[in-house]
Amino acid sequence: MTKIRMGMVGGGEGAFIGAVHRMAAALDGEIELVCGAFSSDPERSQRSGAALYLPPERVYDDFHTMMSAEAALPADQRMQFVAIVTPNHQHFPVAEAALRSGFHVLSDKPATLNLNEAIRLRELVTETGLLYGLTHTYTGYPLVKEARARVAAGELGNIRKVVVEYPQGWLAAKEEDTDNKQAAWRLDPAQAGISSCMGDIGVHAANLAEYVSGESIAAICSDLTAFVPGRPLDDDGAVLLRFANGARGILHASQVCVGEENALKISIYGERGGLEWRQQEPNTLWLKWADRPTEMLRAGGPYLSELAAANTRTPMGHPEGYLEAFANIYLAFAGQIRAREEGRATDERAADCPGIDAAIRGMTFIELAVAASASNIKWHAFERR
Repeated sequence: MTKIRMGMVGGGEGAFIGAVHRMAAALDGEIELVCGAFSSDPERSQRSGAALYLPPERVYDDFHTMMSAEAALPADQRMQFVAIVTPNHQHFPVAEAALRSGFHVLSDKPATLNLNEAIRLRELVTETGLLYGLTHTYTGYPLVKEARARVAAGELGNIRKVVVEYPQGWLAAKEEDTDNKQAAWRLDPAQAGISSCMGDIGVHAANLAEYVSGESIAAICSDLTAFVPGRPLDDDGAVLLRFANGARGILHASQVCVGEENALKISIYGERGGLEWRQQEPNTLWLKWADRPTEMLRAGGPYLSELAAANTRTPMGHPEGYLEAFANIYLAFAGQIRAREEGRATDERAADCPGIDAAIRGMTFIELAVAASASNIKWHAFERR
């Protein structure tokens, strides 16, 4: 066996998320970074590649050159998939170039700049038959998978209520007017799309709500705003949810909640019980009951489901967090590639990776949340595209 070979577009010097992707990809020893086009600035791309100890000939000035040059290499040397870690407006062009050149794609979220691009992306994935994954990181946590398993097993009974919140405070001031590049592109419609808050973190919350509950959002009522004067995109929002099974939900996301860090939380309530998970305390899952004491489940426990256990690396009491959850997405995608190349079926662990359906639903949620907020109509159907 050899390592799965990865290329990267974006994520060069000064980019937070690129380093996170690389650490996550490397964590389990299954994936090797072999090439990259790390910046739209050729000099910065070369400096970034050198800092990562890549040979100069595998560090490219732009992603188009990278795709053609990699495709020309022998099959046992070229990259097998590309990780896309650019601002949103580059996600589709890079994915299209990769798929047309014969490479699998693992992309940061949201999948594209807009829904039309996401639909075109699905057509390309279908046409090429190649693999596509999306880094909805929070689905990678072992106890998120355990929560999903408990709901799917019917332990809570019929699901009635889903409450998901994602408050941050990092954009409470006008950071985009400073040298904060992360703030600048997220609040630029040309790079981020039609939403900042919902496009950046609200879409994570919506994905988590569907993943854990096992239910699809059927309709939404939305109220978005930009609290900081002069912003063209939302920095706060609340969305009421209706699910296909009749459950109701509340989604709150904000980038202006002063003092909050990354306080993603989900609570789900059924006829017989409820559960609660917090991203800032990810190794604990609470199960709540009407007729017996509340239970605390811990990561690494012998009572966890097979899928949760398969996504846990250390014994109980040894905390795992964000990087490990991110790595679980990469490990699952690498498993899909291995299964494809070995001509065998994908196992449950590898199959549990967000894909093109999550990409379409995410972009549908973002565009519908913005449209619903601007409308006087209360409820807007979440139609499948």
